[in-house]
Amino acid sequence: MAKIAYILLCHKDPDAIIKQAERLTAAGDYMSIHFDASAKSEHFKAIRAALDDNPNVTFAHKRIKCGWGEWSLVQATLYAVESAAKAFPRATHFYMLSGDCMAIKSAEYTHQFLDDNDADFIESFDYFESDWIKTGMKEERLIYRHFFNERTQKWRFYTSYHLQQRFGLTREIPSDIQVQIGSQWWCLRRRTVEWVLEFTKKRRDVMRFFRTTWIPDETFFQTIVRHVVPENEIRTRTLTFLMFTDYGMPVVFYDDHYDLLLSQDFLFARKISPEARDLKRRLGLLYAAEGVHFQISNEGRSLFKFLSGRGRIGRRFATRFWETESTLGRERELMIVICKKWHVAKRVLERIRQVTNVPAIEYLFNEENTPLPDLGGIQKTLGKRTRHRRALMRMLFDYYETDRLIVCMDPGELDLLQDFAGDRSITRMLEIQCKFTDNYLIGHAMRVGLAGEQTSSETLERLLPTIRNDMVFESDRIRDAEFENMSRMREGATVEENTRALSNFLSIGEDKAHEIASADYLFAD
Repeated sequence: MAKIAYILLCHKDPDAIIKQAERLTAAGDYMSIHFDASAKSEHFKAIRAALDDNPNVTFAHKRIKCGWGEWSLVQATLYAVESAAKAFPRATHFYMLSGDCMAIKSAEYTHQFLDDNDADFIESFDYFESDWIKTGMKEERLIYRHFFNERTQKWRFYTSYHLQQRFGLTREIPSDIQVQIGSQWWCLRRRTVEWVLEFTKKRRDVMRFFRTTWIPDETFFQTIVRHVVPENEIRTRTLTFLMFTDYGMPVVFYDDHYDLLLSQDFLFARKISPEARDLKRRLGLLYAAEGVHFQISNEGRSLFKFLSGRGRIGRRFATRFWETESTLGRERELMIVICKKWHVAKRVLERIRQVTNVPAIEYLFNEENTPLPDLGGIQKTLGKRTRHRRALMRMLFDYYETDRLIVCMDPGELDLLQDFAGDRSITRMLEIQCKFTDNYLIGHAMRVGLAGEQTSSETLERLLPTIRNDMVFESDRIRDAEFENMSRMREGATVEENTRALSNFLSIGEDKAHEIASADYLFAD
């Protein structure tokens, strides 16, 4: 009978991790956990305290900080696999999971399925010949060296990339390796795992190569497994059910997806909504059940495509999330910095980035060239961003894998502010009130096309009071809107006053807020 060592990579929600470990090991299986070293230490302590006495649970022998697209995700997986291989000699299979995966079949069915199918289940498509990568970088992921995180160090990532392009600093792929690509959610036999671990020790050249590729969790195991295992023993598919929207973002499953999930030809599903409490309860009971018959129809993807292409009433697959009734997510926090002097807001954002780990995006609804990830085209124009604003914001939350996100907006965007304030998510706002000199107002008039190089000084003198009053009017409208969770920084206020405003807005201690507010260049023109 198959015995599974689950490899769990996670970074949040310790209660759900504990329940998942207890549920899966109660059926006689095992679990090896890597909890991100950048996550809250008290969460890891709670997990250890709850599971240390469970003989079927072990932890990665080393914890590291993980970042999307980095080698760190592969390294964390290897640490957890190494610990599992050592701690659980009776494990016959190793199955990759994330914190938001859940079993959609019983343990009885799962074990029988693996007994009946003596193979490795891993998506493994030819990197260059397949169309697995739809948009963005392809060959560039491999032939250039990627040292920085594209999400948290965007400028460094792209500067390094463009410099290598400019000077032709490409590299060769190891000659005996045919790079493959696929989902990171795999299930491998013990023999295969041992061969992979042996390969990592012998082929240091291949390890060096993958360490500086971009998004190696989609290529490393997919390539090495095909290198060490005969092709006829590989099933090029994942056993974890997941779907994607038209924009390439994962579909989230809710309470009313129970019947659909059970009918799919998969053992687990990803991503289960944190709010789907009844679905989690029912799936949890299902894993321990015996004698359950599953009617496999496997229509999930085609049905979702059909329904999502026509619009619908009800929430079987959740509403199209750019519609009015959509939400960013009840547990998420959208923090909006509002400032007419864009350069001031950008300086404040840069200081916030330096002091906190919260992703922050500049004037995405005002500047076309604001750096944004490829989200399937919705991010390309200001018109699309504004028209599908909630979709865009929800996709950015998912892209950065965060529940807290900071953006900048111009105070003239009152409709956008009111729309986000009306969402079921938590919306916090920080208005930065600045003083406007005549020189600044003249520059602003030229930037927005109200004046040009040939505009006479007499015309500018008549224009300036109107522009100044317009800026005051925008600020008054924001005040009249009486938004909840509104804080204000002011040019000319004391550092202590601005510290309190930042502390309240960011929900951080005053020591960190003071570190941001005390920068003497924030309000300089």
